[in-house]
Amino acid sequence: MKLWHYALIVFLEGCCYGILSTFVKLAYTAGFTVSAVAGGQYFFGAVLIWLVVLFTKKKKLTRIQTAKLILSGIPFGLTGIFYYQALQTLNASLAIVFLFQFVWIGALLEWLFHKKRPTKRKLTSIVLLLMGSILAANVLFQEHMALSWLGSFWGMLAALTFSTFVFLSSSVEKTAPPILKSALLSTGGVLTVFIVFPPSFLFDLDVFMGLIPYGLALGIFGVVLPPLLFSIGMPHVGSGLGTILTASELPVVLTMSSFVLAEPISLPQWIGVIVILGGIVSSNIRSENSNKKSTLWLS
Repeated sequence: MKLWHYALIVFLEGCCYGILSTFVKLAYTAGFTVSAVAGGQYFFGAVLIWLVVLFTKKKKLTRIQTAKLILSGIPFGLTGIFYYQALQTLNASLAIVFLFQFVWIGALLEWLFHKKRPTKRKLTSIVLLLMGSILAANVLFQEHMALSWLGSFWGMLAALTFSTFVFLSSSVEKTAPPILKSALLSTGGVLTVFIVFPPSFLFDLDVFMGLIPYGLALGIFGVVLPPLLFSIGMPHVGSGLGTILTASELPVVLTMSSFVLAEPISLPQWIGVIVILGGIVSSNIRSENSNKKSTLWLS
């Protein structure tokens, strides 16, 4: 596949994350707690992906490879935990702006560990994404928006762990089968969540049965697909471009909120969406052009 094919795969991964907030809000409206929603998401997701593994061609991994992938799933689980904690004290719009800081943290990690210094064009794309996120989250036009230092701390931690997960997805065990890799990453995530949020819902039949529709939806879009799509696309696009492509999350959040939850979306927010998509497209076009030039030069 060409580079833009892998870029599209990572872009779709970001879209999956954007779908989550709608189902989380629906689950909260139905009366489920944060621990039940988070635990249900990772539990059902891990079960689903391991069921898929059972029907795929097996490839054995060493114990060290398996351990690396499970440990790499820890920041995957921590991201959900930290973001849910941030939402306890921050306005949802402000919380997602903090989470969106992963777009520059990812570029920084790539610079520190892979010695790939971000180009001026990539930095321009990052600035566009951050500006677009502020507009799309409607931060500038909301009155009486309270800033909690504790909530800000959790939000930045969520951005850091998400960036770490993106980085590890592109770096650890690149040759492992994507489905098996996704299952092991999900295992690390669910174990982490269960340590913080003990899965009491598993022992309450009424809660468990009621949680199934939300848990399956959250599990598919939040646990099954993201690691799988990351495992396929990230080794080829790199964590720097990958974090930019994953910014597709916020436009999907607003679109789902508008059409599914019937929440009003202002003109500045839609402008923010256009700015974000422009930043993503421009970064990908430049990366594709750079890849073509490198290929011609090598030939």
